[in-house]
Amino acid sequence: MSRTAEQRGWFMEQSYSLPRVRRMVLAACAALAITAGVALPGIRWTAQAAVSTPQIFPTPRSVTPHAGHVTVTPVVTLIAGTPADPSAISVAEAALRAAGARDFVRAHHPVKGKNLTVYVGGPDETPGSADALAELGLPSVSGLPAEGYELGAGQQTIVLAGADHAGTFYAAQTLRQVVQPRGQAPRRTFDGLAVRDWPSSALRGVIEGFYGTPWSNPARLDQLDYFAAHKMNIYVYSPKDDPYLRSRWRDPYPADKLAVIKGLSDRATADHVAFTYALSPGLSVCYSSDADEKALVAKFQSLWDVGVRSFAVPLDDISYTDWNCDEDKTKFGSGGAAAGAAQAHLLNRVQRDFIATHAGAKPLQMVPTEYYNTSNSPYKAAIAQRLDPSVLVEWTGEGVIAQTITTAQTERAEQVFGHKILVWDNYPVNDYMSDHLLLAPYTGREPGVAGKVAGLTANPMIQPYASRIALFTVADYLWNAEGYQPQRSWAASLSELAGGDRATAAALRAFADLNYTSPLQKVQAPELTAAIRRFWATWPTDPAAAVRALRPRLTAVAKAPAALRAHLPHSGQGFLTDAAPWLDSTADWGTAMVTALDMLKRQQAGDAAGAWADRQRLPGLVTAASSHTRPGDSQRVLVGDRVMDVFVQDAENRYDAALGIVHTRGTAITSLGTNSGHDPANYTDGDPDSFYWSDGPPAVGDYVGVDLGTVRPISTVDILMANATSDEDYIHQGTLECSSDGTTWQSLGNFSNTTEVKAEAPAGTTARYVRLRTTAAQGNWVVAREFTVGSTLAAITVSGTPAPAPGSSLAAVADGDPATTYRAGGPPAAGDTLVLHLPSAKSLDSVLVLQPGAGRARAVVQIRDGGAWRTIGSLKGPYTHLSAHDVTAHAVRLLWTAGTWAPVISEVVPRYAAD
Repeated sequence: MSRTAEQRGWFMEQSYSLPRVRRMVLAACAALAITAGVALPGIRWTAQAAVSTPQIFPTPRSVTPHAGHVTVTPVVTLIAGTPADPSAISVAEAALRAAGARDFVRAHHPVKGKNLTVYVGGPDETPGSADALAELGLPSVSGLPAEGYELGAGQQTIVLAGADHAGTFYAAQTLRQVVQPRGQAPRRTFDGLAVRDWPSSALRGVIEGFYGTPWSNPARLDQLDYFAAHKMNIYVYSPKDDPYLRSRWRDPYPADKLAVIKGLSDRATADHVAFTYALSPGLSVCYSSDADEKALVAKFQSLWDVGVRSFAVPLDDISYTDWNCDEDKTKFGSGGAAAGAAQAHLLNRVQRDFIATHAGAKPLQMVPTEYYNTSNSPYKAAIAQRLDPSVLVEWTGEGVIAQTITTAQTERAEQVFGHKILVWDNYPVNDYMSDHLLLAPYTGREPGVAGKVAGLTANPMIQPYASRIALFTVADYLWNAEGYQPQRSWAASLSELAGGDRATAAALRAFADLNYTSPLQKVQAPELTAAIRRFWATWPTDPAAAVRALRPRLTAVAKAPAALRAHLPHSGQGFLTDAAPWLDSTADWGTAMVTALDMLKRQQAGDAAGAWADRQRLPGLVTAASSHTRPGDSQRVLVGDRVMDVFVQDAENRYDAALGIVHTRGTAITSLGTNSGHDPANYTDGDPDSFYWSDGPPAVGDYVGVDLGTVRPISTVDILMANATSDEDYIHQGTLECSSDGTTWQSLGNFSNTTEVKAEAPAGTTARYVRLRTTAAQGNWVVAREFTVGSTLAAITVSGTPAPAPGSSLAAVADGDPATTYRAGGPPAAGDTLVLHLPSAKSLDSVLVLQPGAGRARAVVQIRDGGAWRTIGSLKGPYTHLSAHDVTAHAVRLLWTAGTWAPVISEVVPRYAAD
């Protein structure tokens, strides 16, 4: 038992024999001593049996064991004053009913007997709760910050005492987790404990401010309950598709639509969440117009009449260089300072005519047009000097999507804007990369930020239920920033969604790991990436051990979607709907990775035919994995990108290299994220009209490049960047580098402000990797259209008959890509041959011929030694490997057997004696 529990145990033994006043005094003294970790003079501490404390999220400030235990009896005495919060009572009763309570007897004072007694409310709500805390040896709630609470449980008494109604409600939410720990059945009996808790940030919540498909109304109602359960207290209603918020902001809501908002507001009120209505008039407002100001106030009044008490005026994503009316130009002039003055003029009138005249209205919020960074500007200066000081200014950090937000940055923002800051944090929003789910924990925000600003609202994903993984961690940070541990919080979030089942949580973690990358988290799939790195490190020396270690991980990825669909609890069904195409893609990519691993294992074990069969399957598996689209559109989803696809590609490269196949075109590699639909593969496809587009500006060290598969001689590099619609999106300052091992790099030159980088490698240069690396920070994103690396390797040329079928070519048999094929237009006739002309006479060790499928083509394989053809064998199914006996050859040919199946050949590989 901890010393604190021993102290409290003694106090509980002694205090019940004392008069009430002495009990209260001793309770206060003991509480102070416990907090300070010191013993009171003359007090003997008595050891008690060990007790445990449950995991509670958001993480409380203090959770300590308390002597004794609590048993939920069939009849519970509930003591709550008339002002007690009804939502807190409802949550507490539901939690206790789950643990076995059948009836609740309302009382104003304790009732003698064995029934559990529960106090709901602080001293301002429920008389007697302060005495009950003292009886338990716990401090009062006086002095706690707003929304703070004390929860005490022991000796058949539970006290839920808040510093205010919200605090009591949050105490009840904590009790819910105590009574039913995550993943366990509700507990009829549990150990005593004490929780003293309060939030780091005053405003903690979510802003539905993304572009794209808005949340449905049922989803919003579910989300409000979710926010409440995680102690969030603000929701900003700002869906971009609501025309009555933006394009038709002057028009009143039709009755049915207003009823929907009333329903949301009512639910939010019950959940202790401030429903904030955000009206965006900037597309058409005339700031100096009396009529427009009256229309805005009238709109707010209509929302006030249905219960809304919190309001915002976002003025983001509009132009402030073009006025909507001539009167504004006449009154305010032009430029940023004029725009700031005009906006302040309108908002000050709204503050004066509406907010100040409505008792109970929350502080007005606004989003400035310059809503990010902390640089000085005439616009920000005008906002600072002219806008009513009571208005909260929303700010996204040093960037629209800030990788980090520091306390110093928030202090600077307050200075520059001259107002208290409400952070609009663009995580986990995915409208700018809608092919991704963003399921990583909330990171990069210093603990001091939460207490420095007025509050923080997180902009979520288009997918409401999938957003919960990240929002859980946001709530945890905002409640207790000093105690926030991202990975611990993330694991708890996954466990909650999985209903506490460990196997389901493990499957969910495997899936979430594949959806980790974002501007906050530059790394994708960190856990799978680490496993793959260990595999490649072990593979050269102990292939069997490498496979044994990696296969369970890849199998878990492949099976995770089915496991989640089978075992997620009913509360997780929304997540399954949101994540459906990403789950489908994960299953397919998992199968592709397992197949790639099997291919390498079989090749290593000498099972050439089995390995080739796996190699043939891979392109189709990759195509299937890459084919899944979001519901309702053709946008392909990405999952585990630059990890799973790269593993499969690396495995293919290793397999091909072992066969002597030389790839003629590299595989795209980049450290940057991907803007929806503009994959890195687009800059290695030979089509300059297709392009890769990053999802943000590059940092110093970011790069685009190619992996050539094997070390080879290189001669030239040609990189095309930017395009007609994004002519500034390219790497403005960079260095071109090549490497054989990906670790040691050789410079091929530095480049500045050019959209086409051309370079010649010094004679004798060999490399596997070539990249263009950023050497200076920039604001523009990166478009890469083509990245071509020339080689000094002379090419094999191909001729022959039968003529290829449409869409096929003879050259496919020597293009370094086993996925492409020469498909004859018909059966061979007598004398038809397929000839590979080698660039120079070389000593051949062997010839490898790969056929897809069953490998039905029939031919004699010959090599030309000087002027004569020498037969070395015949085709034997899909995989034919024939010794050439180190004969110096100028050419290889396949002499078809007349009248047999039309030939279909994937690759013919001359393997030289030096290979």
